[in-house]
Amino acid sequence: MRILSRSVARVLLLASSLTALSAVGARAETTLNLCYMNHPVIAANVTILEKWAKEQGVTLNKTPVSYSVYLPKITQMLSAGATDQCDIIWNNDDWGQDLEGYLASVEDVTEVRNVAEGQLEPFHNKEGQTTAVPIVTTAGIFFYRTDLVPEDQVPKTWDELVAVSKKLQEEDKVRWGYVGGMSYTNTFFSFWWTLWNNNCDIYEPLYERDNVKMGEAGWKPMTASACQKETAEFWWDALHANKISPPGMTTYSRDEANAIFQAGDAAFTVADTTFLGNFNNPDKSKIAGKVGIASFPQGPNSSGHRNWIDIWGWSIPKVIDAEKQAAAKKLLGAMMTDVDGQIEQWNLTGGPPPNTKVWKVLDEKDPNWVKMSKILFDSAHVHDAYYFRNWAATHKVYSDVMIKAMKGSREDIQATLEAGVQPIHDGAPK
Repeated sequence: MRILSRSVARVLLLASSLTALSAVGARAETTLNLCYMNHPVIAANVTILEKWAKEQGVTLNKTPVSYSVYLPKITQMLSAGATDQCDIIWNNDDWGQDLEGYLASVEDVTEVRNVAEGQLEPFHNKEGQTTAVPIVTTAGIFFYRTDLVPEDQVPKTWDELVAVSKKLQEEDKVRWGYVGGMSYTNTFFSFWWTLWNNNCDIYEPLYERDNVKMGEAGWKPMTASACQKETAEFWWDALHANKISPPGMTTYSRDEANAIFQAGDAAFTVADTTFLGNFNNPDKSKIAGKVGIASFPQGPNSSGHRNWIDIWGWSIPKVIDAEKQAAAKKLLGAMMTDVDGQIEQWNLTGGPPPNTKVWKVLDEKDPNWVKMSKILFDSAHVHDAYYFRNWAATHKVYSDVMIKAMKGSREDIQATLEAGVQPIHDGAPK
């Protein structure tokens, strides 16, 4: 009996030891929760993170969130101090100023500052440290059908865009000349690219985004200015008079517009370069292999081509523990130094790699990259957002004003724009 008892004791001791070792192993394994919008370029970057997570022994839990609810969901999570939902979040310049107080500095992430000049400022905290590790440089570009429009006939002005569109429609080659997102949060693909390429903006001074300078100028809206009226009239005519765009385009997001372009029903669109991969994917697009890129057509008041250029990034909430912060930074640093992974991201999506050192590699061997980078980076730039806390609400006010102008009569456009001046002024910081 004593022998049996000693045997049982040894078994129990062994089991106890194995349990303890198992617990140590469990504590050693790190799990990171990744929260993001399900977008082609973000998905491509997540693939890089997955590769390095496996290499580093990290379990990566992925939580895609729709764009329409992403910001309120993440804001609620951060403001509540939740520690169990997201360890790495997608962040962009539109709301960088709203979230920066909740985010850890990522200054110590390898290569974090190797980005296009001036692109990290929207993510700086009060100490001037960056709170985002770049995923991609986002920028809009003019897409056209190469099977319908020779390169030397691609429209360079708004008038040419109308003329070529109407010709293609009359020849029954497309249903629409131009299609682009126009609803709130999709203003970039209609109102804003034309606004910025007609020497115009939301506030004076033109193209300024420094809040101090904007305040000194009185946050004066350009809503009722001549250049804004020209822009509104161009789109009203596109919808109702020239009919080169769908009459329901005022409700379109980028998704509806991209779907029409990919179906072959339109000759032109403006979208983020990150959708080039989808446009040229034969499993998703009827026009695969027939898509060209060009600079934006210019308005009558233009002083030169102007792109919006901004960063999307990954950020780390302050509230997660030090061990997870360290693991997240190590993972993001691996992504920033993964040349092959970033080139594959470019090949799949058309999104410029986050690390500008990779651009130099592409400069030497990829003519498609050279063409796109020349269009994007050899011209003047504008940030696509303003950086005050009420910007999202003010953006909605602007969008509502322009949509109302599109739905009313052409003669009422000026009055509609003038009625929007005070609300847009009131939305700015005081």
